[in-house]
Amino acid sequence: MSAERRWYGDDPSQFVEVHRGTGAGVVVLLHGGFWRARVGLDHIAPVARDLHARGHTVGNVEYRRVGQGAWPATLQDVEAAVRTVEGPAVVVGHSAGGHLAAWVASRVPVAGVVSLAGVLTLADAARDGVGGAAVPDLLGGMPDEVPDRYAEADPAARIPLGVPLRAVHAPDDDRVPIAISRVYVDRARAAGDDARFVEVAGDHFTLVDPTHPTWPTVYRQITDLLA
Repeated sequence: MSAERRWYGDDPSQFVEVHRGTGAGVVVLLHGGFWRARVGLDHIAPVARDLHARGHTVGNVEYRRVGQGAWPATLQDVEAAVRTVEGPAVVVGHSAGGHLAAWVASRVPVAGVVSLAGVLTLADAARDGVGGAAVPDLLGGMPDEVPDRYAEADPAARIPLGVPLRAVHAPDDDRVPIAISRVYVDRARAAGDDARFVEVAGDHFTLVDPTHPTWPTVYRQITDLLA
């Protein structure tokens, strides 16, 4: 069955591809790519197909990335898109999408968040140069230059989240350091959140490869939050 394209705005990047399932729960996907326009939702489409084949209704979200809209267009788009999805949904994000998943859960009621190698601590990532200048490009500056934007956009600044979060990460990730997930989970748990760190084998991209041996572990994090 082909996906239904649901528009939530007038821009070519403001849509959700909805794969209607058979009742196994709703999952929203947010792709990564360091918030840059060259990577779109096709990157996470294999995950959408796998989840749909298992009976889930899946919303694969496209959104404006850096260069396609001024701050805070990316955040506004993700919030608007998730609000179109009939829930309660588990939001799953990879890399930059992991950041967006944790962030949007602080704005929109969801069942839980699964962050796959997510950039969950924006201020730390900016200072450490994760993705080069990806974080300051998204927010328009470094933490000392636009502190109000980091306070709004950084999931680590919005703890406690109040919904379950699973941070899945591989030690051989050479794009987003595994320490980011560990630090976020430690801070969230200290604040009383139901947050768990899940270490798996592989690298940055195997987390969104349903043919990889670690996929059953990733999938279990999703289904546990849907239960």
